[in-house]
Amino acid sequence: MVGEPVNLNEFQELAREALPKMYYDFYAGGAEDQYTLEENMEAFRRIMIQPRILVDVSRIDLSTNVLGYNISAPILIAPTALHKLAHPEGEVVTARAAAACKTIMALSFTSSCTLEEVASSCNAVRFFQIYVYKRRDLSALLVQRAERNGYKALVLTADSPRVGRKEADIKNKMILPKLKNTERFLSLEASSDNGSNLAAFAKETKDASFCWKDIEWLSTITNMPILIKGLLTREDAIKAVKVGVAGIVVSNHGGRQLDYAPATITVLEEVVQAVGGRIPVFFDGGVRRGTDVFKALALGAQAVLIGRPVIYGLAAKGEYGVRQVIKMLKDELELTMALSGCPSVKDITRRHVRTERERLHSML
Repeated sequence: MVGEPVNLNEFQELAREALPKMYYDFYAGGAEDQYTLEENMEAFRRIMIQPRILVDVSRIDLSTNVLGYNISAPILIAPTALHKLAHPEGEVVTARAAAACKTIMALSFTSSCTLEEVASSCNAVRFFQIYVYKRRDLSALLVQRAERNGYKALVLTADSPRVGRKEADIKNKMILPKLKNTERFLSLEASSDNGSNLAAFAKETKDASFCWKDIEWLSTITNMPILIKGLLTREDAIKAVKVGVAGIVVSNHGGRQLDYAPATITVLEEVVQAVGGRIPVFFDGGVRRGTDVFKALALGAQAVLIGRPVIYGLAAKGEYGVRQVIKMLKDELELTMALSGCPSVKDITRRHVRTERERLHSML
């Protein structure tokens, strides 16, 4: 591709050119038919923006607050695995970009860099993402290390008792490299009959019995607020409030887990209504434009998390690429707010969007 990218889709093309096919497929791929992966993005196209005119938008304020921390825009970096497959310095570079953009990075437990290395790389607010293992002592140790190193919240990924079937990884015989946060405790020598060890490793290590009652155990080993990531239904949102988590991330794991699960933007409002303002609701899945961020905010999200675009920026242009990805989204969001008559994030309301269901209903 010639010239500088002008949108996130062009960063994806640069990443495709820069990465070995195995690694690009690992990052970009989804489960099975990849219906949910594609629908995450397509569903945004079916939501229309309803602008308000003759509003003073001479100054636009993108800033917001997440769990008491002020950030420059309602755009966070989602936890994603193994950044060193995209760049030699891995998550340390991503963390520096997040700090420069004055936003929050959630570090994946499957990071290429240790949580200590990332914590010492720059002065910024960071969250730590975790799965719960069969060895609860290992999970507790990771949580304690995160808290000791200044991470401000725990993101519990709850939609992965097993790993989704990603056929590109099977065809490519994708093998996990060493996981720096757990290499002294967990072996990657998981047996597999399909050439990739991803699913076998997860099956041997993750605690598939972990359930709602175990959230209480997790809360007893940390003072960090707990966000639960992977909810898609009203029923689970109500349970999350009851067990006392500090927030929810509406997510289908980027279409990498259960194929034919709904696009996250189509269930966001259901979760928001179930929560009723008692805890904040965050969102990830398919965000590629500032208009997508705007639509998610209008449907009740406090902020969005972005995953693959960050990886694409990292692979294409390192720290500069990650900063540019975030800047593009911020610039597009600012323009969308101005053209929609919203001087600040709090001015974005439900009345600024119209869903496909509402349009079809109006035609009856």
